Amino acid sequence: MTGKTLKNKSAKRLQRKRRIRSKISGCASLPRVSIFRSNRYISAQAINDEAAVTLAAVHSKTLGLKANKADAEKAAAVFAKNLKDAGISEVTFDRNGFLYHGVVKAFAEALRANEIKF
Repeated sequence: MTGKTLKNKSAKRLQRKRRIRSKISGCASLPRVSIFRSNRYISAQAINDEAAVTLAAVHSKTLGLKANKADAEKAAAVFAKNLKDAGISEVTFDRNGFLYHGVVKAFAEALRANEIKF
């Protein structure tokens, strides 16, 4: 990709991110799960926006996983366990400007399969 194309792609994702964040927010009883995916890794955080605190987090690099659908499901299973240990069973999902398909969708569906509601 050329520099101009990459810049445009990044700008479009940031526009989607701002639009999404203007509509959702996390609190202690219903934290916001923000997912980030790069070409190599996936990370997710459960965030209480009122207190500006991260309640639980997972990163695929520390688990030895990559950014594909199968590993996204494994990372989501670990993240669901971390959420349950923190006493969280319901969250708000923030796709962080990424389109809801592929790795992001696999992560979200695996969270639902592990009994995390959103």
